Amino acid sequence: MVTISMSSFAPPHPPIFDVHYEDFQTQVIAASSEQPILVDFWADWCGPCHALTPHLKRVVEEHAGRLRLAKVEVDEGENMRLAGHYRVRGFPTVILFRHGEECGRFSGARSRIQINTWLQEHLPE
Repeated sequence: MVTISMSSFAPPHPPIFDVHYEDFQTQVIAASSEQPILVDFWADWCGPCHALTPHLKRVVEEHAGRLRLAKVEVDEGENMRLAGHYRVRGFPTVILFRHGEECGRFSGARSRIQINTWLQEHLPE
């Protein structure tokens, strides 16, 4: 009899995931060589951060596997060190990584249309 774990059905790379200081290098920098990764630096107390989240999620869904979204809650653990390293000055700030390098960023809440327009400028077809 063969038993199959339900965890074997989980996608190997979820399109939206939480990331922390300790695994940022692996989960974002190294993984961005496989596909572009948006990193959302946000805080729970930040109203514009909560306004941006559904738009980011919808954009990732619309791109159906072409890019992923990593969420960094800056007030958790050592995550503020990441914000400092990338010179994030306000929240939300979204940074796009490709091949281990930053290739664009924006700050503040944006609509789904504005995010898609920004992505067209920063992602090759």
